[in-house]
Formats: sequence, C-alpha cells, structure tokens
Amino acid sequence: MKINSKDFRVRPREDDANASMFSVVLTAVDGSERSAGVLRAAAEIARRCNGRVHLYRSVTIPQEFPAAARMPLDKLPAILVEEARRELQALASGYPDVVIEEPSMTEPPQAWRGILETGARLDADLIVLGSHGYGGWDRVLGTTAANVVNRAHRNVLVVHDRPLVPGMEVSKGDPG
Repeated sequence: MKINSKDFRVRPREDDANASMFSVVLTAVDGSERSAGVLRAAAEIARRCNGRVHLYRSVTIPQEFPAAARMPLDKLPAILVEEARRELQALASGYPDVVIEEPSMTEPPQAWRGILETGARLDADLIVLGSHGYGGWDRVLGTTAANVVNRAHRNVLVVHDRPLVPGMEVSKGDPG
C-alpha cells in the first residue's frame, strides 16, 4: 500500500496553524545496514508533510565488553559517541535538511530510553525506527522497537525490510 500525504487528515498544532501533523520527525537509527532505509522512509514522510527529520542514535557499550571497559576514566564512551556522530553525518549526507541530534550514551544499555527522551525533548510528532529480527534475549527483554512502540506518548512508525521472496511475509527470526 502506497501512503500519500493526502491520505492523512492533518490537524495543525495549536501553536502553529501552518504546521502539519508530522512537523518534527525523530528518526532513530542504530548503525546497521537498515538505517538508510529507515532514514529514507522518514525523509519521504517529512517531505510530504512539510516536516523536518531529526536523526538520532543511542550509543551503548556493547555487552561483550568486560566491566572494566565501563570505568569512569575510560575513553571508550567518547570514542563510541564520536563514531556514531560520524556515521550519522555520513548517513545524512544525501539529505541536506536533516538535523543531526547529538548521539547519547544510555546506561544501562537500553536504546529505547534514549529514543523516548529525545522524542520528548524535541516534542516529536512521529518517531521512525527500524525493526530487526526477533530472537534470543529479545524474547525476554523485548526489542528496542517494541519498547518504543509500547512506551511512547507519540506516534511511532516501525520500518520493516521487505521480504526477499514475493509472498513470504515472515522473516526467519519472527515468531509465528
């Protein structure tokens, strides 16, 4: 189904009669190969709704790093944030109107908290993020996308990969 901006009944914000329903689009990416598709979807929605994309990435120290890597004087968090900043700049290079939000470290490693906090700070009308496979610890803890969808006090769009085989709707990691 193709979505056109005319399919939405747009209600302006009270403080701006010219603003659309999706004036502020927070786009949360994770540095994976799916990030470009997520940004592309968000940029298209923002373009059609006269909105602006804010690109964000939450950064955590990977679980496989030993506890000693989390020492206060360690340079690892700053290195990871700088790497995320460079990745966001590269991802946004084809989108001149995208605002890059400062990546933030989330402790404990729960990216969904950083996404929701950034959405609240920006007063985002829409949060756009990608979906990944569902397996392992995700079954116990929930995915980032699931936590954002279930806890957000604003609209959320989850961008899925299209199936590689026509007619195949369930990916390997999905339940059911």
